[in-house]
Amino acid sequence: MNYGRTAGGWWRSIPPVTKNLIIINLIVWLAEILVPGFADTLVDRLGLHIVGSAMFNPAQIFTYMFLHSPANIMHILFNMFTLWMFGRILEQVWGSRRFLFFYLVCGVGAGLVQQGVWELTWRSDYISGIAKLNGLTTEHMKEIVDSAVAAGDRNWIDAIQAFKSQMCTIGASGAIYGILLGFAFTFPDMPLYLFFIPVPIKAKYMVIGYGVLEFFLGVSGSMSSVAHFAHLGGMIFGIFILLYWKKKGTLHRY
Repeated sequence: MNYGRTAGGWWRSIPPVTKNLIIINLIVWLAEILVPGFADTLVDRLGLHIVGSAMFNPAQIFTYMFLHSPANIMHILFNMFTLWMFGRILEQVWGSRRFLFFYLVCGVGAGLVQQGVWELTWRSDYISGIAKLNGLTTEHMKEIVDSAVAAGDRNWIDAIQAFKSQMCTIGASGAIYGILLGFAFTFPDMPLYLFFIPVPIKAKYMVIGYGVLEFFLGVSGSMSSVAHFAHLGGMIFGIFILLYWKKKGTLHRY
């Protein structure tokens, strides 16, 4: 009986925005798993596609952060565990409105940064990829593609459109990295433990380490299926809000 009351009290103690964000993300994820073909439909409609793709819709800059891969349980587990661990504390300190504002701005900001990175890299990625397939140099392949597009060759234009349609990102990670930054900025000297390191690390050093790691993974192209620059985008947008609140003297109160 005591366990039941304790468990219920634990759930009720989670502030409303943090709790509802967790519930929404879990419901969507379960729907992706339980309804055949629903995950593909959701990703096509609500996942964030590159601007210029036939799949793109402006609303996706918001909706993408509520989708997670049904094939990778660690994706949603990490995000929701981090949201619970750090989000509930920040919501109690900042208040629900400011916390929700911060979360959404970081998520949208992450999507905008990802769009910027795609815009800068999609062409070179496409050309280098098909150059390898055809045994040509990148420079030679670029000349062929540029000439075909300039001539209005529908085969090449459709191929490029198909390539762009495959560029999509989902997940709350950008917003979650913003939350991590928010916690470290608000409680910089709070000791935290990582699973594989038996000594405490101050929050500010842990988040700096995460940021540096994401930057180098993004630049190197390692784990290319992960939107590393989107994670950094959430932190970049978050730091501007945090610095503004600190300047106003409202970082620790609402």
